[in-house]
Amino acid sequence: MQDQFQRQIDYLRISVTDRCNLRCKYCMPVEGVQWMPHESILTFEEILRLMKISTQLGFRRFRITGGEPLVRKGILSFLREGALLPGVEDLMLTTNGMLLPEMAFDLKAAGVQRINISLDTMDPEKFKDNTRGGDVSRVIQGIFRSLEAGLNPVKINVVVIRGFNEAELPSFLALAKQYPLHIRFIELMPIGISSEHRNDFVPIKEMKELLGIQEYVPTLGIRGGGPAEYFRPSGFKGSIGFISAMSRHFCDKCNRVRLTADGKLRPCLHSKHEVNLREALRNQSSDSDILELFAQAVWHKPAEHHMNDEALQGLRVMSQIGG
Repeated sequence: MQDQFQRQIDYLRISVTDRCNLRCKYCMPVEGVQWMPHESILTFEEILRLMKISTQLGFRRFRITGGEPLVRKGILSFLREGALLPGVEDLMLTTNGMLLPEMAFDLKAAGVQRINISLDTMDPEKFKDNTRGGDVSRVIQGIFRSLEAGLNPVKINVVVIRGFNEAELPSFLALAKQYPLHIRFIELMPIGISSEHRNDFVPIKEMKELLGIQEYVPTLGIRGGGPAEYFRPSGFKGSIGFISAMSRHFCDKCNRVRLTADGKLRPCLHSKHEVNLREALRNQSSDSDILELFAQAVWHKPAEHHMNDEALQGLRVMSQIGG
């Protein structure tokens, strides 16, 4: 359906858990976060019902996120059911990659078509420090297992942070040249704990200079429903992309809303406004009543974010929103 600004909203990001097996510094505070009680989290049956209802409004792209979605028990059965729902044309997943070595082939068999993997550094010590204990070799193994499994495209999300990983951009570029991987360089967004790193922001313009490519000619044909602008330099098996949430925001083309793990529909990542679908589900509301709540949330999606003016310091950190 369209919102009041004539944007076609057809993409629903679904967080199935707030839990994660990493503790990335820009995502979560050092003391961690208090996990939501089990009874607050939507059941898979409730999520499937919401997916089915949303297709009546024209939603057809669904991305499963967390926290880390692969830590939730029963995730593969849920994905199999979700992939078979009428109207679901594109089922995707975003992961930190730690569990992919064992699960990539199962995800493909369950109906996941493509996958995004978060990887901000390939340096083992820096990765371990930034994630507070993670093993980058498992993520890299998971990336290549995903290629072997036939997930397509396999995209690597790199949040660029000054003083941490900007010097590694040429190494990521080499990955895209040698393998059919799509590397997306992302501007740091000041949400929750990451707002403390505002001075570490690297704009897309500077990223392009660091990569050293002489000419950027946009390329088409990279499957996706998001805001990335892609380029495939001559001789590359993969591509590089840029997501400029801050320096050149794409709100006028935004096509998504987010469902948090506790059942709140969030029309904008940067806004605190949420619509409580869990309450409706558990109060025995009809499909038509829930459909109306969906429609109202989409209609009131704001024209744009205000991250350039202020950091979002709401009650949720990024791992609780679903990214």
